Amino acid sequence: MPRIALLVPCYNEEETIGKVVHDFKALDPDLAIYVYDNNSQDRTSEVAASAGAIVRKEYRQGKGFVIRSMFRDIDADVYLMVDGDDTYDAAETYALARDVLDGRADMVVGDRLSSTYFIENKRPFHNSGNRMVRGLINSLFGSKIRDVMTGARAFSRRFVKSYASLVGGFEIETEMTINALDKHFLVTQHPVTYSDRKKGASKVNTFVDGGRIIKIIFALFKDYRPLQFFGCTAAILFIIGFVLFLRPLFEYFETGLVSHMPTLVTSVFLMMAALMAFISGIILDSIRKQTRTFFELYLNQICDETTNNKPEESSNES
Repeated sequence: MPRIALLVPCYNEEETIGKVVHDFKALDPDLAIYVYDNNSQDRTSEVAASAGAIVRKEYRQGKGFVIRSMFRDIDADVYLMVDGDDTYDAAETYALARDVLDGRADMVVGDRLSSTYFIENKRPFHNSGNRMVRGLINSLFGSKIRDVMTGARAFSRRFVKSYASLVGGFEIETEMTINALDKHFLVTQHPVTYSDRKKGASKVNTFVDGGRIIKIIFALFKDYRPLQFFGCTAAILFIIGFVLFLRPLFEYFETGLVSHMPTLVTSVFLMMAALMAFISGIILDSIRKQTRTFFELYLNQICDETTNNKPEESSNES
């Protein structure tokens, strides 16, 4: 049977983690549930262990560090991920594994925004923030992801074991989404019912974490789409430089002299910077293509290991 693991990152979820574990155990008594306690100051670990979860510690603060440790430590065929605050329906989240089991997806997105999120969410600016991040990623990467920052997901083993995270906080979901889009992993989406936190304040700071998410989007766009990023930068610099160059150019045609030397020097400098940015984009795009080649070879190794680890089917000869 395929091994399914449920990953639950937790920080101060004493009031809800027991119910989360019980709900998933009721759906599948044999489900391996891993609760990673990220320096909680309450009884999260004790409650989770009592409910039947496997509890481990992550001492580096931040959801990104927790998920990195989960992906590194746990070996399974299908990985389910859900938050420990009881905001997602257990049955709908468990059903996300079906696409991975059937081979239709490497990452399944539990879509809150097409379900009850905008009704349930009571925190100011979170609705508009989710829409803005979703629109920004879909525009930059040409995708149609409906919920970028959802905490309910399912993953294949090849995605988990080939994913290298470079962030430590709540922007981890954004990075995972962009990574899946860039590496052409199979991505499917299903609506999941969302219920707002019943107890305690949200751990997401609207402006601080929102700013970090916007920052990581542009950083990943630069890394994953260098030609487009530096090409746009070069175009902007060239247009500004060319507009500034028109004044001394017309002046020279009229008088044979150039009295606005600072403007001329600035325009030439900007157009040279545009050329350098464009060349940088071409070079980095070539490096990126080579890196993608190495990644595909590494992904083939992971797929071979997964195939070799599957038990061989045997038949009895009569």
